[in-house]
Amino acid sequence: MGDRQELKYPGCAGNGVSAEAGEMVARFQKEIMKKKAQKKLVQEGDFVAEVPVELIETDDGWSPYLSVEDAQKLDDVRKALRREDLKTAAKFGRIYRLTPVT
Repeated sequence: MGDRQELKYPGCAGNGVSAEAGEMVARFQKEIMKKKAQKKLVQEGDFVAEVPVELIETDDGWSPYLSVEDAQKLDDVRKALRREDLKTAAKFGRIYRLTPVT
């Protein structure tokens, strides 16, 4: 019982991520996150909203991405434009009406 066996198969106990919180926090803090301001356009019908967001850039394969808050903001703007609630949509950014040129 005192001897520890070496596990060689994926998914077996001992082959996962360490449960120590200190290790995970230190690893997360080492990762450098850069934020870049950008404007996203959200179109619904004849309206377009220009919404300021921050893109988060990291060294992983999922970069760049939006924060949960910015993604929710874009969803809220889209819902407001869909209802043609321009007052609510204008709280998040500039609103434009599209008109055909020809």
